[in-house]
Amino acid sequence: MQKFNYDKAVAVIKQNHQGPFPKTALVLGSGLGRFGETMEIETVVDYGDIPDFPVSTVSGHSGRFLIGKASGLPLICMQGRMHLYEGYPASKLAIAIRTLRLLGVDTLILTNAAGSMHEDMGPGSLMLIEDHINFSGQNPLVGPNDQRFGDRFFDMSSAYDSELRKGLTEAAQSLGIGLHKGVYVQTMGPNFETPAEVRMFKQLGADAVGMSTVPECLVAQHAGMRVAGLSVITNLAAGIAKHALSHEETISEGSKATATTERLLNRFFADLNAKQMAG
Repeated sequence: MQKFNYDKAVAVIKQNHQGPFPKTALVLGSGLGRFGETMEIETVVDYGDIPDFPVSTVSGHSGRFLIGKASGLPLICMQGRMHLYEGYPASKLAIAIRTLRLLGVDTLILTNAAGSMHEDMGPGSLMLIEDHINFSGQNPLVGPNDQRFGDRFFDMSSAYDSELRKGLTEAAQSLGIGLHKGVYVQTMGPNFETPAEVRMFKQLGADAVGMSTVPECLVAQHAGMRVAGLSVITNLAAGIAKHALSHEETISEGSKATATTERLLNRFFADLNAKQMAG
């Protein structure tokens, strides 16, 4: 595969946004794209306008960078992500996160739509990701190591930053929003899991399942970024749900939970901005 030209990607984004660049980035999962519209948007850069940049092909993923502010915090928002099931080699999932890192981003907030393995964590619930299991069989860092970003072998003992998790927990408590905590497991997709797979995942210690997030966390950790993860529960997983699962349900339930997710993220970003302003 041809080596991606990060210098060109960074140059295109900087040509479009010439002011100071945010240190915090947010990746929006399925059904959550509307959050981007609530930002004070200064610049929009479509993925398709960046040479050789991967473009999302999934419904509910617009495929653009939104640069501006959210609750006063300078923020770049990825309104749409790429997935392994779209046919991209795993290494291509590193491109967006590494581009952000080269632009100066050091804090990454990942969101996703996920299926719950617990009946008491039903559709509309929010789950703070405390850890993850990579069950996709893929890793975006396989191959020659790019030493600009980090050493080939790196620690994943604290994949999701404790201070960021504390901040999201406190923001939820201040708003009276219930926030579950658990382990997220990623599968390859695009099919939903079988009931037998869900039973296995539960035995492995997982609480929610989806088809994203883990590659971005791996790439960000390799590059020395702080990471937080938030799952929006859109359905009960197979064997627990009493009906057939569908992407339409994922989008619909994700959209229903948007208002709660927006409130939580905006409070969290306001608190994060206050901490940064205080030094």
